[in-house]
Amino acid sequence: MTKNNSIQATMFRDLESKSAYELAKTCGFHYLDHALERNVFPTDKAMEDLAKFEEKLPEWSTPAKEVIRLLHVYGSPATVSQIGGRYFGFVDGSAVPAGMAAKLLATFWDQNTAMHVMSPISSKLECIVENWLKELFNLPQSTVAGFVSGTSPANFCGLAAARWRILKRLNWDVNERGLRNAPAIRIVAGRHAHSAVVKAVGLLGFGKDIIEWVNTDDQGRMIPEKLPALDDRTILILQAGEVNTGAFDPFPQLCEKAKAANAWVHIDGAFGLWAAASDTLNHLTKGIELADSWAVDGHKTLNTPYDCGIALCKDKEAYLAALQISGSYLAASDEARDGMLFTPEASRRSRIVELWATLKFLGKKGLSQMIDGMHDRALQFERELGSINGIRIINEVVFNQVLVGFDSDEITQNTLKRIQELRECWVGGSVWDGKRTIRISVCSWATTPDDITRSAKSFERALRETLESSLSMRN
Repeated sequence: MTKNNSIQATMFRDLESKSAYELAKTCGFHYLDHALERNVFPTDKAMEDLAKFEEKLPEWSTPAKEVIRLLHVYGSPATVSQIGGRYFGFVDGSAVPAGMAAKLLATFWDQNTAMHVMSPISSKLECIVENWLKELFNLPQSTVAGFVSGTSPANFCGLAAARWRILKRLNWDVNERGLRNAPAIRIVAGRHAHSAVVKAVGLLGFGKDIIEWVNTDDQGRMIPEKLPALDDRTILILQAGEVNTGAFDPFPQLCEKAKAANAWVHIDGAFGLWAAASDTLNHLTKGIELADSWAVDGHKTLNTPYDCGIALCKDKEAYLAALQISGSYLAASDEARDGMLFTPEASRRSRIVELWATLKFLGKKGLSQMIDGMHDRALQFERELGSINGIRIINEVVFNQVLVGFDSDEITQNTLKRIQELRECWVGGSVWDGKRTIRISVCSWATTPDDITRSAKSFERALRETLESSLSMRN
């Protein structure tokens, strides 16, 4: 610890010398040099060393280089190597190098993207990417985009717009009058809707108990024949990419029924909506353009750095009204884009920089190749794991999700635990049709055929050791 009567002078010196920045760059490059081959999950020692951070808030300033050194020495080993090719635990994408580098540059800019006058570059890039996304997803030209932290707030934005529009039709201004005594709105969703959707329904004050659940098939797709009669007070929530199986709802049939009833359609497409950008998989998203709002992540399938979510809505009036903000001191622009109008937050970092950079680097063909590559690796997982005695593949591998089953819940749990202990790859558990499973999400540009084979061998070893241990205990 160092005593310094002028913290401002210290920071000016750090800014001028750039030594802390140089150290951070060196440490970052060192991390990248080992990220692809290191253990995917932290070792026991790395987890224990996190205790090094436990202290009372220092009385005096700590040198900037010492702050960075501590983070690298004890923080770097305790990270999960999501940017590598063998992390399959959640739908957490890696980071395209161009996007990561752009985020680094944007860190130095440190922009607040609330208004054009605060960050003209952010405003411009948001306009450009909005148009690119409409083209990639084949959405109506009236569609607007809000750049948020993830699909959870993106779902919130889409459903907020739906609430405003439906109540407006019924001569109820929800912004002024609130929800007390407001006309009732119906929420219809498939039984396998993601928890983020349920969370958004609760946050918006609808109440989770009002959701009308629709039966799904064995892959989690909503069954059109089971859809209740809809009306113009209904929000129908569909899914592009079931989080366990990767399945897609049959959008054309469901959207046509909704449109006939003048119901609002929202699509939760956290990772699956990007299938629309694939030359070989875009059949999965046929009909999504018939919806009214969409939610999607950049940090999943697109592989932008964290965090990056996108809310899309074709009803601009409803979207802006639902996220309204005003103030006498706000220098709103009549011509340029003010980002705060399109998101729940006002102050917001310029995540659009890495989103633009990732799309600019990949282009249409590169994006399609990357997505197809993830699908190919998922199919390879299906083949290699399916050939191992005692392992069965539960789902139809239509995109990037592989759902794995074993002979019993006990074997599943113990095998999963052993796979995680081996640290060759990292996968997580789930429950499907009342039985425990292992869920594999392939969503890293860095995953190679060798990564899949290496991971499949880890599965095989873990299962063998689990069965041997179980036999030994019985004997």
